[in-house]
Amino acid sequence: MKCGLLGEKLEHSYSPELHAFFGGYDYDLFEVPAQDLGSFLKAQDFHGINVTIPYKTTLYDLCDNLTEAARAIGSVNTVVKQPGGFLLGDNTDAAGFEGMVWKSRIRILGRKCLVLGSGGASMAVQYVLRKLGAEEITVISRTGPDNYENLEQHADAQVVVNTTPVGMYPNTTDAPVDLRQFPQCEGVLDVVYNPARTALIQQAEALGIPYLGGLYMLVEQARCASQIFTGRPLQAIRTKEAYSALRSRKENRILVGMPGCGKSTVGRALAELLDRPFVDSDVELERVLGMSAGDYILKAGEEAFRAQETALLARLGKLSGLIIATGGGCVTRPENYPLLHQNGTIIFLERELSKMPKKGRPLSMRGSLQDMYTVRLPLYRRFADLTVPNDGDPAEVARNVEEAYEHFSN
Repeated sequence: MKCGLLGEKLEHSYSPELHAFFGGYDYDLFEVPAQDLGSFLKAQDFHGINVTIPYKTTLYDLCDNLTEAARAIGSVNTVVKQPGGFLLGDNTDAAGFEGMVWKSRIRILGRKCLVLGSGGASMAVQYVLRKLGAEEITVISRTGPDNYENLEQHADAQVVVNTTPVGMYPNTTDAPVDLRQFPQCEGVLDVVYNPARTALIQQAEALGIPYLGGLYMLVEQARCASQIFTGRPLQAIRTKEAYSALRSRKENRILVGMPGCGKSTVGRALAELLDRPFVDSDVELERVLGMSAGDYILKAGEEAFRAQETALLARLGKLSGLIIATGGGCVTRPENYPLLHQNGTIIFLERELSKMPKKGRPLSMRGSLQDMYTVRLPLYRRFADLTVPNDGDPAEVARNVEEAYEHFSN
């Protein structure tokens, strides 16, 4: 049985490994430009497909038959081929978003909800918000009567839901709105799942507003689609299992700490333990600069070096599933935090100063290591989700890091 995902740009989709978790069929990515959509559907080289940007409303009009859910919502994200070659359009986005709402524990009943975007995902979201008793639902689009130029009319919004691709990989620093415009906001839901924490989600976190990103919605709608493809029921607990497994595989583990604290050594051991790619940001930065960090600092100064480091972390932070050992001074620039946090759990690797070598580390050699540690310790703690001591064998410390991560994430 051949299934897959239909869309325009799918390079970084998580769907193939997600459907592999549910199992029992091949699942491919069908990147189809708009001008080829008709011939793709006519060929019908699939049993069932999921549908993503920008074809959800297009498929609504192109399917031969529609389920009750698809008709009620007005968009299609799941299509199955029926006997005789007829295409049945269904929608599992609504079930996925409803699961996301319950997971988030954000209250919808009686709330004014602001939905950013008016496409296919927005239609499913509106359907669920009505079902859950939202008092008012306002859809913000680029050209409609309620748009991004008159958001002040909706400063009383209590729940904000982003259904646009703004903030999606690779443009991860973008946000569709500034949440400070909504002082009564009680919850933020973003259907974007890559990165795990969009710029909008990170702002909600900073403001203390309850939030949830789109990974749970992706998993739940995939479970529902898998049932449609195979005709076999999948227990709801499978969503929780797949969500935890996929989140763990995709989330970067990022080590911060003093120069010489063992980030690279422990990072390599952790990468081996988890069978993940390992990146030493200092080594990668020297490759980009074409010279050692010490030589570059002597030539251009520390501030220029830090700017180059931030540019590198901006690229690395967008990626998923990595073990990253950072430079000891990355925490001195606050702008590095959201770059690392968007797809990663940050671990402060703590070690006794007496065990930290200074040789070959230009900034460590300039003055007192104790003075540097005094300045940087609160910064490491501010960045870090977890603190793990490096006081043993690297393989053992790596296991301790992962155990701490599992406890933290669950």
